[in-house]
Amino acid sequence: MPDQKTHVVVLGGGYAGTLAANHLRLDPNIDITLVNPRPVFVERIRLHQLVANSGAATVDYGTLLGDGIRLVVDGADRIDTADRRVRLTSGSVLNYDYLIYAVGSTGAMPAVPGAAEFAYSVADLESAKRLRYALADLHSDAAITVVGAGLTGIETASELAERGRRVTLVCGGILGPSLSQRGRRSVARQLRKLGVGVLEPHAVSEVRWDAVVLSDGAVVPSAATVWTAGFGVPDLATRSGLRTDALGRLLTDETLTSIDDDRVVAAGDSAAPSGHPLRMSCQAAGPLGAQAANTVLSRLAGNAPAVVNQAFVGQCISLGRKHATYQLARTDDTPVNAHLGGRVAASLKEAICKGTVWSIRREAAKPGSYLWLKGGTRPAADQQVALR
Repeated sequence: MPDQKTHVVVLGGGYAGTLAANHLRLDPNIDITLVNPRPVFVERIRLHQLVANSGAATVDYGTLLGDGIRLVVDGADRIDTADRRVRLTSGSVLNYDYLIYAVGSTGAMPAVPGAAEFAYSVADLESAKRLRYALADLHSDAAITVVGAGLTGIETASELAERGRRVTLVCGGILGPSLSQRGRRSVARQLRKLGVGVLEPHAVSEVRWDAVVLSDGAVVPSAATVWTAGFGVPDLATRSGLRTDALGRLLTDETLTSIDDDRVVAAGDSAAPSGHPLRMSCQAAGPLGAQAANTVLSRLAGNAPAVVNQAFVGQCISLGRKHATYQLARTDDTPVNAHLGGRVAASLKEAICKGTVWSIRREAAKPGSYLWLKGGTRPAADQQVALR
């Protein structure tokens, strides 16, 4: 008897891809394959903890994926949309009826002399591990420089300083550009308490093995330099002949469907609906994963897919294990001049991190249970700041 199931391949097992794969189980006639280059789920929002050796950042997929989902540990080399095939790094080929493109984002090293050779990243598991091993070989009083004062830079600098490290945070512009004035003051106050030296505004013109050189010529000693200024996305869509935005995110319509092929649907950091992507964050990734799955489910049911409908509530920045700042925001993700701080915010941040994984497990156990805040609008592209 011929196989009557619809084959859906999900590329990327992060927050968006894992949630999408679980959500697809609402239709028992879908055969689901999740492709991910690592055998474990990475809690990216905890990678700064992994670096500082103050927490773990991986979860076993066996606890996150629903029954029947096939996990393929491999990378994707190219998508052949004409034949509906994905060629994997290993040389294997997967056929699909629909494909969910959720390859996430990566760290982006700039064309600054010495950055590629000497700077470390915390954007992915392997980079974070390399930095942790490097720090283990350094004296506890060795100077560490974190470049980039977005949320990742702030969290990394804070985590290391709380563990007794001597940290300097170099801001290319202002500290926490996505925060309100009050939120920024809250973060700056805690950084001072932790002993983090903040250089604002200063640009780095060169990275050396033992120092960074600022644009004004000043040399800042640095036994380890951590680069957190900027993110990119994998170039899989570009290599596959699909249209992308300037950063490489897959261009889609408002239903998250590729503008080039209605069998390809995007989710998470690698999606650019109508050219106006949401902020790179797990807050956006989970809902986008569910909505991408809903687009596939709607098409299989013969219904018109719904347009993206998602709202934001704020940004929570950990400042070590004992403090945090929660920046309140409008539903379009623009900040309001209000925040929560201290231990209450730290407890809230930890609850958010745990809740994100819990919601994926819940969706695996009960497909369709995932809920997200709706009713937001997306600001114009020139108002958006991708900080995570």
